[in-house]
Amino acid sequence: MENLSFVKLYIQNKMTYSVFIFLLILTSCSKKTGVGISQPITPPRIMNFTAEDAKAAMNSFDANFYSNTDKLYYSSTQKNKLAAIWVQAIYWDMIMNTYKRSNAPVDLQRVEDLYQGGYLKYDKYNWENKVEWFIYDDMMWWIISLARAYEITGQQKYLNASKAGFARVWRDSYDVVNGGMFWDFARTGKMACINFPTVIGATTLYNITKDSGYLEKAKEIYAWTNNTLFDKKSGLVADHKVGDNPTYWKAHTYNQATCIGAGVMLYKATKDQKYLNDAILAADYTQEFMSSSTGVLTFEMGIEQGIYNAILAQYIIRLIEDGNQPKYESWIRHNIDLGWENRDKARGITYKEYNVPCPIGIVESYDASGIPAFMQVISPVK
Repeated sequence: MENLSFVKLYIQNKMTYSVFIFLLILTSCSKKTGVGISQPITPPRIMNFTAEDAKAAMNSFDANFYSNTDKLYYSSTQKNKLAAIWVQAIYWDMIMNTYKRSNAPVDLQRVEDLYQGGYLKYDKYNWENKVEWFIYDDMMWWIISLARAYEITGQQKYLNASKAGFARVWRDSYDVVNGGMFWDFARTGKMACINFPTVIGATTLYNITKDSGYLEKAKEIYAWTNNTLFDKKSGLVADHKVGDNPTYWKAHTYNQATCIGAGVMLYKATKDQKYLNDAILAADYTQEFMSSSTGVLTFEMGIEQGIYNAILAQYIIRLIEDGNQPKYESWIRHNIDLGWENRDKARGITYKEYNVPCPIGIVESYDASGIPAFMQVISPVK
């Protein structure tokens, strides 16, 4: 199998697993193009966003993408199908961050609502169901979010589901011989998108339970991933390693993000400076090489890839606050102000290309998520 063919397939890794296998055999795939019609580009008028803006951004995101019936999010403004299973966990993080910002009972209820939506849609979080759950990283995103929900609410059901899910993934994804976590049920490759999130999930559960077994697992997987998928000179996070093939050094924002998060969390848990140094290096790479010359975060055209900056939001704030690295805040604020100024004023939604106006046609929820996600974690000016 050619490594490049696998990479092309992996870019579309959230398709159903049967389609993945079919395409793997064919060793070819195509990228999805953007949707919507772009408005004429006008120079943005930069403004510092406010608390009201942060509230409006999330309210508009919900109005355009949330299904009150399913208690989950749609994939686009068409509202004709739900977003992918793993992305729902990221949207749940956004809701939880909204509640942490607002402390409003209505937002706390929304935390419970989305849990219930997932409970009904995904077989009551039955981790042994290999139809609903078909890739390990899809499971781990939810495992992390369930643990966070417990941290916020103290409700035991969230923790029980998170612990059960982690045990299931560890049992079947962990390579007991060579280390690291496999991405898919067929155990064909080890991706950053399962390995760094496993560190985050394990460390979060350690923080809650104080069970040292979780911390040891986090440190072990971090060591494997750091040695295999991390360039210690530049801060670049590789996408994956497949078998004996060379590590594939393709950068994605969400992999940089979870590397940052894993490093900061282990630093906070162990006080070992090396973890924080890695997180800083990964953030520096993201700012320097994955942003434009004017500091605007880049984006990817592909299935569900618009969600990547929402994941960056979740972890860059941990570096800013827990890692005491405020130097990144102005960079993120710059992106927020650009994206928010270029929102679709009629619908109130933003787009993944922050320095141009949001398309006036169909917009995917993935592509609209980054700016409202950033706005829930970065403090407004007033």
